[in-house]
Amino acid sequence: MTQMTNAQARVIDPILTTAAQGYQNAEFVGNKLFPKVPVQQRGGKIITFGREDFRMYATGRTPGSNTKRVQFGHAGAPFALEQHALEGVVPFEHMEEANRVPGIDLGSGAVRKTQDIIGLRLEYAQAVLATTAANYGAANKITLAGADQWSDYSGTSDPVDDVNVAIEAVRAKTGRRPNLVVMGAAVFSKLKNHPKIIDRIKYTGRDSATPELLASLFGVKEVVVGDAVYENDTGALVDVWGKFVVVAYTEVGSVADMGRPTYGYTYQLGGYPTVEQAYQDRNAKSWVYPVTDEVAPVIAGADAGYLISAAVA
Repeated sequence: MTQMTNAQARVIDPILTTAAQGYQNAEFVGNKLFPKVPVQQRGGKIITFGREDFRMYATGRTPGSNTKRVQFGHAGAPFALEQHALEGVVPFEHMEEANRVPGIDLGSGAVRKTQDIIGLRLEYAQAVLATTAANYGAANKITLAGADQWSDYSGTSDPVDDVNVAIEAVRAKTGRRPNLVVMGAAVFSKLKNHPKIIDRIKYTGRDSATPELLASLFGVKEVVVGDAVYENDTGALVDVWGKFVVVAYTEVGSVADMGRPTYGYTYQLGGYPTVEQAYQDRNAKSWVYPVTDEVAPVIAGADAGYLISAAVA
């Protein structure tokens, strides 16, 4: 008798799976920096890109001669998807009480909360990858200190100048201007009231900067603030994105376009996340909703990013 595989044994709930695939916690910003790209294998090579677009090729051709060729993109370091799975539990008693109130769906709620927990793990992994200085070249990172930190309003700090330096560093390496700035909540809290920022927006009628205004000041498409927090081993809540700023060029279409030096991806197994059909745990007198995702965030082009560490004290 042939034994069933894990995939064959699972019975997927198509409605809840569709809802899970379309759900995104508003507090999570990691997928802005690492856009999701579906893959069909649980492991492979990271698609990276060279500087073919910027080389001066001898494109001239004489009659009868061979046409020169150029190949874009190549396989870089290996990646392996990680499986993250969790089950949401709804006691029979809660389900019975909820059924008496129209519009309450505890099953969908359990799936969303379970997915949030799995998503927080991914957000943390993306943040760790993006804020590790060793992942950047010497010209693509800086650590601020003392009067240069954006929290020192009386010092020499100049956030716009620092971001401009980051933008030019990325452009010098990739030929593209960054389109995204990701910063921790603690950084935004200080930055929005920085005197040099306030001076630049004084004619807008605002007394503090918004992410949209900052995007205009920095000359990028979008500024996003990482508000997500996690509970550490001592029970304290900690900002996932800390006191870092990442300036990057990120383009989800770069695999198809073959050549855009995007910063990173989140490789995700096609069709995931999935929600298996709920089952009853008679001993716990509960309905159980299993949620599974298979993902791996990767930096595809470190030159397309710039890290500002210790942006604030």
